[in-house]
Amino acid sequence: MSDERLGSAHHSSLGPGVVLVVVAVVGAFVIGGVVDVSPLVGGVVLGVLAANLGLITPMLQPGVTFAAKRLLRTGVVVLGLRLSFDQVRDLGVVGALAVVAVVVATFFGVQLLARALGISPGLGLLVATGYSICGASAVAAMEPLADADEEEVAYAIGLVTLCGSLSIIVLPLIGHLLDLANGQFGTWAGAGVHDVGQVTATASAYAESALAPATLVKLTRVILLAPLVAGVGLWRRHQHRAIDEATQRSPIVPLFVVGFLAMIGLRATGWLSADSLATAKEVEQALLTAGMFGLGCGVAFGRLRRLGGRPLVLGLASWALVAAAALAASAVVS
Repeated sequence: MSDERLGSAHHSSLGPGVVLVVVAVVGAFVIGGVVDVSPLVGGVVLGVLAANLGLITPMLQPGVTFAAKRLLRTGVVVLGLRLSFDQVRDLGVVGALAVVAVVVATFFGVQLLARALGISPGLGLLVATGYSICGASAVAAMEPLADADEEEVAYAIGLVTLCGSLSIIVLPLIGHLLDLANGQFGTWAGAGVHDVGQVTATASAYAESALAPATLVKLTRVILLAPLVAGVGLWRRHQHRAIDEATQRSPIVPLFVVGFLAMIGLRATGWLSADSLATAKEVEQALLTAGMFGLGCGVAFGRLRRLGGRPLVLGLASWALVAAAALAASAVVS
């Protein structure tokens, strides 16, 4: 069969699944408008329901897998347009160092907790990345380096979604009990809550004036995604250099993370208008939602049960760890 015919057959096989993904994305946005949750959460939920109701047939699987891999990583690339290196400068040296300290403490602390609980290194790495950087998007960025299976990837996304959503309710209550100033609470939320949307909701629930510092700190954390993935890539290459020639040949940083950095650079040029950036944000949300649906479709409750309750313990303990580290950092910055 010629290359043209092979390409045509490949694209036609993607068609039915991609149509389902598009329908799911629309549904996730509708759910988000009604229930006031991130469409990413809606995408995961719809994917899990579709998988466990037996709706993902072999004909649909290629398109669903395409969403879970290619579309999700493209969404991470476009996420870079939300960021600017100027944000780190605006935060100041002390603020930037405090954010880095929270990320480092969370990233390594969560993995130590995972090891103590007897949880696989792959799942521990994914949870650590999601909690320390930006939730589900960070899990997706680290997934190629984690040696984790579909259930572990889905569990990691589920944990950051659960605890990030709990933060919207719990952190404002604690903030009022501690009588935190609006600026300090915003810094705390930005450093301690996982997903960008969850940070926005948490800060807004406390005070409108908490939103600006929360967003600034949060986006500074997101900028650390690329160096974190690069660091893990270098470590893996060092660990496997004598036994795994394939790892030696693989790139230190996945190509889509390079794209993520390129988008940050493009944003820094100032060439893009406000309307273009707003459109890019909508495209990013749609792509990430499609990817979350694809990942959700890989979750079967029967297989997920084999992970047991220890990952949930890890998720809750990690949530407490990042909240405590972020609260300490907010006291230093404010």
